[in-house]
Amino acid sequence: MGRVSTADREPRTGTFPNGMEYLSWGTGPKTLLFIPGGPGSSVPQGMLRRMFRQQFIPFLEAGYAVWIVTRRRGMPPDHTMADMADDYAALIAGRFGGRVDVVVAESFGGMVGQYLAARHPDAFGRIALVVTAAELSDWGKDVDARMAAALAGGDTTGAGTVFAEYMLPGRRMLWLRRLIGPLISRRLLSGADVPAQDVLTEVQGEMTFNSREVLPLIRRPVLLICGGSDQFFLRDVAQETAGLIPDCTLIWYEGKGHLRAASSGSVARDVLEYAGRA
Repeated sequence: MGRVSTADREPRTGTFPNGMEYLSWGTGPKTLLFIPGGPGSSVPQGMLRRMFRQQFIPFLEAGYAVWIVTRRRGMPPDHTMADMADDYAALIAGRFGGRVDVVVAESFGGMVGQYLAARHPDAFGRIALVVTAAELSDWGKDVDARMAAALAGGDTTGAGTVFAEYMLPGRRMLWLRRLIGPLISRRLLSGADVPAQDVLTEVQGEMTFNSREVLPLIRRPVLLICGGSDQFFLRDVAQETAGLIPDCTLIWYEGKGHLRAASSGSVARDVLEYAGRA
């Protein structure tokens, strides 16, 4: 792997004509499209941007230009996961010459990625679905609905408190979540500017999401990375998801929950190894 130049470490931000916003690093000959989690997707700012850049350095070293691309702004209230996948496919067709080398779709983005893989197999070379599965757990639906309601209402402190529940679940941890909620809001959620209706559209799509019927239609190889202790996407559902995809490589990050698995340095290593296979 090569060293990352100063120029490749400099971020580029903007908005595509269809309203999808982006944050990009690198000028390598290969392209990686990252579909972020949610509900709600915004260009990472501050500490969160630095965290993302650190995660993507192995890809930059391997010659990739990395693009984090949000869902489009102004989605209709009935916009589905399949519609969001079509948005990304249209962007790939219009901006990336019809194909990107690798798609990494994480969490909520992984739900969208499942439909992208099934409906638009020629839009990418390889696809990795990270901490996602065919259906969200009831606990995950409840937490994300409360998170989305706080974001849609402009209550970033409340959203930070809910975000803390991802790491510290359970009623006994409520006092600690309330204590660190404002800190999380300042460090991770500051600068997020997602229209309220888009957040609510995404959470509605999440509440009704069940991709079991579409997974057997995927004809391209898929890498599925799951946390062994993920409370959002339960182990048995993740195992079922892998079984429904005709060509799926499943990797478990044992002992890791949703956020720890998603942020693990092993993701880049495993995706690069997978992308490099003939």
